[in-house]
Amino acid sequence: MRVIPGAAAPFDLRNAVVLVTGATQGIGRELAFLLAEAGGVVVATGRSADALDGLRREAAERDVGLDCVLLDVRDTASIAAAVAEVVELHGGIDVLVNNAGLGHAHRALDVTEADFDEMMSVNLRGLFFMSQAAARVMIPRGGGRIINISSQGGVVGLPDAAVYCASKGGVNMLTKVLALEWAEHGINVNAIAPTFVHTPGTAPLLDGPGLRDEILARIPLRQLGTPADVAGAVVYLATAASRLVTGTVLMVDGGWTAQ
Repeated sequence: MRVIPGAAAPFDLRNAVVLVTGATQGIGRELAFLLAEAGGVVVATGRSADALDGLRREAAERDVGLDCVLLDVRDTASIAAAVAEVVELHGGIDVLVNNAGLGHAHRALDVTEADFDEMMSVNLRGLFFMSQAAARVMIPRGGGRIINISSQGGVVGLPDAAVYCASKGGVNMLTKVLALEWAEHGINVNAIAPTFVHTPGTAPLLDGPGLRDEILARIPLRQLGTPADVAGAVVYLATAASRLVTGTVLMVDGGWTAQ
C-alpha cells in the first residue's frame, strides 16, 4: 500500500481520502463521523439527495468536516460519476469502505426473484463494481485500501436470511480474490464481519426482550455490536497498522463464530 500523505503513526488517518458508501443511515452514518473525527478526509455517499442534505446539516452542527456525494451502487454510471467527483475534489481515493448493503429477512420459501435480485444488486454486484472503480483510481497512485463490510452471516447460517447470507458469503470470497489480484498494485483488500449492531435503525428490533436475549445468548461476550466497534476495525484496516493484512475477514462478533 502506498504511504498516506501526512501519516506518521500506525493508526494515523490524517489526510487519507476515505469514501464510505451507504453513509446516510445506520452503521455507515456513524462510520462517516467516527472516521472524520479520527482524522480522515471523509466522503460520505448515499442514493438519497434529501438524506445527504440531512447528513450535511448534522455535520455542520457537530462541526465535523464531511463531503457528501450522491451515489447509487446499483448503477455503474452512478458509481463512475461519484468516483470522478471524489477524484476531482480530492485528487484520488486512499480508502474505500464498502458499507452499502441490505439486510431484509425472508424465509427461503417466500423469496421472490425481485427480493433476490435487489439484495444481490447492492450487497454483491454493487460492492464489486464499486471496488473495481476505486481500484482503477488507486493503482496509478501506488495502492490503497478496500474494506468490505460483510457480516457473521457470511460465515455462519442465520435462519430466514438465505439470500442475505449468500450475498455476504460472496463478499467474503470476493475479498479474497480481489486481494490476490490487486496485491501487486499495493491494494490491501479485507472484510469486516460484525454481529448484530445496535443503531437507531435496528433499535426497535434489538431492544425487545425476546430477540435481544436470544442473540446475547449466542455471543460469549454478551454484548451487541456498536458502530464504534466496526469503526475501530475499519481504522485498523485502513492504516499502516495492518500493512501485512490482506484477503482476510475480521470477525467483530463477540465470539459468536468461535463456537
